[in-house]
Amino acid sequence: MPVPDGVKPVLPLWAAVVVAAASGPIIDAGFPDKGIWPLTFVGVGLVLLSLIGRRAGSALLVGFVGGVAFYFTHIQWASLFLGPLPMSALAVLESLFFAAGALAITLAYRWIPRAFPTTLGRVGLLPVAVAGLWTAREAWAAVWPYGGFSWGRMGMSLSDSPFAPLYAWLGISGVSFVIVLIAALVVQVTREVGVDPLVRASLPVALVSLVLIVPAWPVDDAGTLRVAAVQGNGKAGYFDSRQPGDLLQAQLDATAPLFGTDVDVVLWPEGSSDYSPVDDPYTAQVFDYVSEQLNAPFVTWAVTQRGEKTYNTSILWESGKGIVDYYDKRHPVPFGEYIPDRAFWRPFAPDLIDLVGREYTPGTTDMVFDINGTKVGINICFDIVDDQLLTESVEQGARAIFTSSNNADFGRTDESAQQLAIARIRAIETGRSVVNISTVGLSAVIAPDGSIVDQLPWYTPGTMVEDVALSSTITPAVAAGRELEWFVSGLGLAALVVAGLAARAPGRRRG
Repeated sequence: MPVPDGVKPVLPLWAAVVVAAASGPIIDAGFPDKGIWPLTFVGVGLVLLSLIGRRAGSALLVGFVGGVAFYFTHIQWASLFLGPLPMSALAVLESLFFAAGALAITLAYRWIPRAFPTTLGRVGLLPVAVAGLWTAREAWAAVWPYGGFSWGRMGMSLSDSPFAPLYAWLGISGVSFVIVLIAALVVQVTREVGVDPLVRASLPVALVSLVLIVPAWPVDDAGTLRVAAVQGNGKAGYFDSRQPGDLLQAQLDATAPLFGTDVDVVLWPEGSSDYSPVDDPYTAQVFDYVSEQLNAPFVTWAVTQRGEKTYNTSILWESGKGIVDYYDKRHPVPFGEYIPDRAFWRPFAPDLIDLVGREYTPGTTDMVFDINGTKVGINICFDIVDDQLLTESVEQGARAIFTSSNNADFGRTDESAQQLAIARIRAIETGRSVVNISTVGLSAVIAPDGSIVDQLPWYTPGTMVEDVALSSTITPAVAAGRELEWFVSGLGLAALVVAGLAARAPGRRRG
């Protein structure tokens, strides 16, 4: 039976399912660690081709298959930490969101050509609407439920591509919009009849050329901060066998060769100590010793408790003073660092739920440390994917950004490479140097243009001592904040609603 509005499927359903399934690994290959970034465009284009002309039910099926194929490939590393069941639940949830976005895109392909039956409507408005709807789906999934899951947005795939300068102008969501816009335009001009082939081919070429000539945003010179970042390579994994004090000793051993070096600040990662200096005098003595030996403030880490609440905390420590400031992780990982709605979920998998005994509370502290008059943005691990947090740190005066993580639970998987890529994106997006320090890697010092200044190998103790460039630049991406995301998402949603109403108007109904 034909689709009522006359939009014919490009592919039969069985082929659309196969193409959607193939698109997942193809899109994933565009992301680090493989990093074959043109494949992101190819994979997105395949998803769009599989959705054209579909009915609602088949669109949901095709979208779900595409989502499953992507997320089970892209975040398979989560099973090492959360286990296969929670990882599968997360992947299925994200795939359901992917399916909902696919349905919206399918409706756009159905309604917009009917409501705006011109070449401009099909080639101009339709790709913009499709890109906006894709971005809206990513934005929704990034914040809900339980703080959302921002990993795997298309805009995270181009950190090492000629498109990278766009991050300073558009941010991650804006780059997602551009990726899908280019893919949608290629798909649409390929389908357009009655237009000279040379004209059709020139449109995506012109768009890509226009995007590629966007210059890098200029970054000012606000001095430097000499940073000593230490990767201890301790047994920091959740299930690692270790003795009390092993983590602290590993970090101390890796730091000792630096003693006497002239630095402005020392940086340790998340998961770098066994105990809190508030509760354990020996840990406090070690922190004091490190700060004293390097004659510098010390940004370190601990699990802290205030009242009945537990926090994942970065600490600014100074010799003789102790804790002078702290930052509590804003985004503890659901089902990893805390169990949301524990009473509801426990009956489904009590053994798994009970493995997470500690309940980290989301932090509410500000985002910066003042290090001898220089403000530095602070975030911990999963915080790096939150667009708003990075914007807040710059708005609060950060001249550079420190991000710490404990990636020991993910082994030598793509997770660390994906996280490092996001850190590179944040450097470009904010116009700030980023020091990305991990317990086991991948640790790196990143310049404001996203280039890697220094890097430590996986699972090797080591240090990075660098004069980190400071900046007070405000990029367009930071100035716009999430308003750009809302704008392009709103474009897609508004076009869909208007087209849906117009396509259903009595005068446009078919007999």
